Amino acid sequence: MTMIKVLLVDDHAIVREGYRRLLEDERNIRVVGDAANAAQACERALALGPDVVVMDIALPGASGIEAMRRMLKDKPLLRVLIFSMYDDAIFASRALQAGALGYLSKGSAPEVLVQAIYAVSRGERYVSADVATNMAQSAAQPVLSELQALTPREFEILRLLVQGETVRRIGERLGLSEKTVANHQSAIREKLGARNSAQLARFAAQFGLSV
Repeated sequence: MTMIKVLLVDDHAIVREGYRRLLEDERNIRVVGDAANAAQACERALALGPDVVVMDIALPGASGIEAMRRMLKDKPLLRVLIFSMYDDAIFASRALQAGALGYLSKGSAPEVLVQAIYAVSRGERYVSADVATNMAQSAAQPVLSELQALTPREFEILRLLVQGETVRRIGERLGLSEKTVANHQSAIREKLGARNSAQLARFAAQFGLSV
């Protein structure tokens, strides 16, 4: 079997080390590097040529989903496995729509991460059981369908807005002009039926976007 080269992305060094030690026991998996934020992840994905990127969503600055969008723009065949504390259906759906081949919650057993890496390396989709259950249960929730109406870029901007980021700061993080971010903000409010920032925050908080 061909060796699978893995890049680990998480903002906690102790978590990355734990992943590394777990994967060292797999003779067909080799960890070629790690990263603590989106910028490092994109840089090292280009420099190290991993087959699979195992990445958290909650990173300093741009999220793991945004980092994945940038990576896939440069390397369309790269395979990304999201490994996150969020088991909410909306995060999983957004990650998969943005190009992730797999999504695991951090509540998954260690062997599930290994299985997922092998599956994703073969080009197969892999979603952990708890996340798959949440996705199935959420299908009938009308509010979620409104969130699904947001584009990937709008979803990322919403996530940052409800975390208290300013339009200017969001633009700096995502490489967008303030005007572009403001236009996205207006579109988000219209799609979600929120008249002001407070309503937007309350709406998003229902689904853990402000965590």
